[in-house]
Amino acid sequence: MDILQYLGLGFGIAIQPVNLLYCFVGVFIGTLVGVLPGIGPVGAMSLLLPATFKATPEAAIIMLAGIYYGSMYGGSTTSILVNIPGEAASVVTCLDGYQMARKGRAGPALGMAALASFIAGTFSIICLMSLAPPLSALALKFGPSEYFSILVLGLTLLIYLAQGSLPKALLMACVGLVLGLIGTDSISGNQRLTFDRLELFDGIGLTPLIMGLFGVTEVLLNLEEKLDRSVYRTDIKSLFPTREDWKASAMPIARGSVVGFFMGIFPGPGAVISSFLSYALEKRTSKNPEKFGTGTIEGVAGPEAANNAAAGGAFIPLLTLGIPPNVVMAVLLSALMIHGVQPGPLMIAQNPNLFWAIVASMYIGNIMLLVLNLPLIGLWVQVLKVPYKLLFPLILLFCIIGVYSVSSSVFDIYLMIGFGVLGYLMQKFEFEAAPLVLGFVLGPLLEHNLRKALIMSDGNFEIFLKPISFGALAIAAVLLLTSFLPALRKKRAAIPTE
Repeated sequence: MDILQYLGLGFGIAIQPVNLLYCFVGVFIGTLVGVLPGIGPVGAMSLLLPATFKATPEAAIIMLAGIYYGSMYGGSTTSILVNIPGEAASVVTCLDGYQMARKGRAGPALGMAALASFIAGTFSIICLMSLAPPLSALALKFGPSEYFSILVLGLTLLIYLAQGSLPKALLMACVGLVLGLIGTDSISGNQRLTFDRLELFDGIGLTPLIMGLFGVTEVLLNLEEKLDRSVYRTDIKSLFPTREDWKASAMPIARGSVVGFFMGIFPGPGAVISSFLSYALEKRTSKNPEKFGTGTIEGVAGPEAANNAAAGGAFIPLLTLGIPPNVVMAVLLSALMIHGVQPGPLMIAQNPNLFWAIVASMYIGNIMLLVLNLPLIGLWVQVLKVPYKLLFPLILLFCIIGVYSVSSSVFDIYLMIGFGVLGYLMQKFEFEAAPLVLGFVLGPLLEHNLRKALIMSDGNFEIFLKPISFGALAIAAVLLLTSFLPALRKKRAAIPTE
């Protein structure tokens, strides 16, 4: 009953006209940010943070949070229509969403993406509302050694579930780890692998890497093929999934929601990795795994549910522990502190109005997103009719604008082009890009927590023998060792890579 009373308090604040306006502005901008390739929620939230200085804490956080989970909705649009992830978490949606569009099923793919996002978003809000206290108590037991071990387990699990050659996947993950270490050492302040280039002092940005590996590479690969494709002449008969689509997608949405929410809680994985994990999980559990990558609805529903659920899960460590699990939450942490609110275990008790207003606004925001996305899908479907001779330059233009808008650096554009060429060569030699991206995202977090743990223990590795830490590392070791068993290697080789 207490939860219902607090939720009523939150809705009373969230439905105030000014807060409704901020919520609408947030989710609308979030959708646009998700649709536009390269312009991620971090850049948009950073640019709009000064605009919230005069607003109330509730209105400011409601708008910034709306940009974050709204971008998860919009990110699927360009992934499905032009095979360009509008947001990093929508990378996996390209694999089957784009193939569905090529088969003339762009409407159901977009509709399922929006509906799966709504269902998963609602699920994550319920979990945030009901599970925050016990989960925060559990997370309080985690130190650097536990975080390091869990990150190792997450990366190992995703490599284990990836299809294709395990040695190639491990190699790409190692390349990603090295790329993630470029820049300034967070502990010593020394420069590493920068070659005295000022542009590399802050490291390589995720945006040029993602846009290069998935945007520029797609253009280069398509230039080899004939320019006449029927996909852009396909009539979209319905934006709503069929009964068969719902039957096939029900369990992927359920599994993706659970996986995404819990992956979103822990630092590191977040929406990007949860979508990869959901896709790999669906492929592993499917009776017809060979259909993935050819335009199956499960490959859209699961990852889209996962990245939206992860967006909700990421609020738990921020609001209950004051620990931002990703860069987006770090921006929200800055906004809270600017408005005089200190996130942490006492936040719910000291600022119940703010906490429950955020929860209630997420209910309202998800409904707004569903209403916004389904009617606007028809407009974005028109992209399918753009001729290739115009589409390729437009894709490159969007990628360049997206990359440049984040850092205002021409060097990042060169990086994007370089990663595009690298991605093209990787495709030719059958190397997967996903492990590289995962290694890049997790690399700095892995190193930071490893070094913090060793500093705390004065260099004694026994700190990793704590129950949670040791258990996670043991599971990771077992997964790696069993991957080399002949039976598993034979099965892995039998299933084509994406």
